[in-house]
Amino acid sequence: MREPYDTFEPERVRARAGAKALLARYNRTGDEERTHRGSILRDLFGRIGPGAWIEPPFFCDYGSNLEVGESFYANTGCVVLDCDVVEIGARVKLGPAVQLLAVSHPLDATQRALGLEYGERITIGDDVWIGGGAIVLGGVTIGDRAVVGAGSVVTRDVPSDTVVAGNPTRPIRALAAVA
Repeated sequence: MREPYDTFEPERVRARAGAKALLARYNRTGDEERTHRGSILRDLFGRIGPGAWIEPPFFCDYGSNLEVGESFYANTGCVVLDCDVVEIGARVKLGPAVQLLAVSHPLDATQRALGLEYGERITIGDDVWIGGGAIVLGGVTIGDRAVVGAGSVVTRDVPSDTVVAGNPTRPIRALAAVA
């Protein structure tokens, strides 16, 4: 866990406002505007690999903390609260309404009342599939080729080549590792 910070620090407020402006433009685009969408995402994200595609609407806090690999796909309605780095590997697929929440709040009510929060990194390996409506909390690493069942809440690391599901997630079965 990182040290808590004030969400209303002027530079954080400006950064979120800039991201919201880019997202408003992105979410108004039509399917025929692929080139324009790509340009907006390159301005918004910390890194975006070739062939990445995100169906609008899409929402994030900063964008600059979001790194996605080649051929990444996010279905409609995904939310990424990127208060810390969210690193997503190549060929990852997100179902509709997936939430990646790299933010948390102090347990102490006095600190929360001050507007404090903190970020926790999320790392998602290559060739991962996260089913619709799943939620991934900060501090989680999901290994290569893992599958997260729809509607799951991921609170702990997921090993490579594993299917997990539930709230909180639990291993369902191992997948055959690719040589």
